[in-house]
Amino acid sequence: MYPFSNLAIVGAGIAGLACATKLQEAGLKVRLFEKSGGVSGRMSTRRGNGWQCDHGAQYFTARHPDFRAEVARWQRAGVAGLWNPRLQVFGDVSLHAPDQALERFVGTPSMTEPARLLADALPLACHATIQQLQRQPDGWQLLSAEDGALAERFDAVVLAIPAPQAAPLLQPLSAELAELARSATMGGCWTIMARFATPPELPFDAAFVNEGPLRWIARDTSKPDRREPETWVLHASVDWSEANLEQDTDTVAASLLKAFGRLGAPAPQAWTVHRWRYANVIEPVLDRSCAWHADAGLGLCGDWLNGGKVEGAWLSGRQLALRILESSR
Repeated sequence: MYPFSNLAIVGAGIAGLACATKLQEAGLKVRLFEKSGGVSGRMSTRRGNGWQCDHGAQYFTARHPDFRAEVARWQRAGVAGLWNPRLQVFGDVSLHAPDQALERFVGTPSMTEPARLLADALPLACHATIQQLQRQPDGWQLLSAEDGALAERFDAVVLAIPAPQAAPLLQPLSAELAELARSATMGGCWTIMARFATPPELPFDAAFVNEGPLRWIARDTSKPDRREPETWVLHASVDWSEANLEQDTDTVAASLLKAFGRLGAPAPQAWTVHRWRYANVIEPVLDRSCAWHADAGLGLCGDWLNGGKVEGAWLSGRQLALRILESSR
């Protein structure tokens, strides 16, 4: 019997979902806790009145054979597909020259769908903001902002959340894991979702921008299985976002839409602004894919431990699950 037979996983992004899926497949009991109203983390899609837009992760790669097999499973389930945008680079090409032959995958009909597929098979509590972990004689107890101390006890706890959110939870419990979380640097990102009555006449579907406040722009409607209206996403650079993190949304929108206009875009009919506080992994922890302290029953996984991308997040969660299972034998 596994000594870690009942696990709490905090965070229902792709890393937490991958970890929970593997553990549950092995026969362990898992329960996910997510502070927001749904799963997927930064593999996110915003929905409005008649429109939608992927405003977090824009696409993902599948280089590792294990993740490639998982993406193939998603494709068979109809929740992922290839995206072949017309790509362009603005500014210094040496700063980011895209690989035109790279396969880029997206969730279909929105970026959240792969995460939803995984979550459908897992016990999940949303609107559960875990603020404290306490080690009790009969196991780990979680305290949430919404419900206080939870009655259920757990043999182990996995934190699958951004490093700056993990560090304060870990500080009273493990100085080593807290320091590991503090060693990763994450930055914010201002995002605009711009809607147009008619498609702008632009010679690209997506572009890397190596000058000014923007770093990425994409025609969301060009992705497979998307619907009208015409929608574009604009991501600001990490440096610009961090420098303007507390700026009001109207000022942010004015700056980013002006930069979009300089690239040939007309003014949008409507727009929505979103601030990602921890959007980008600036300095990931590269010497490990996850962290597991079997003696304490504490684990960490996430993209910040494995390169900062969707593929890295999934591999991190899966690798942590394998380490937990290995330590249980």
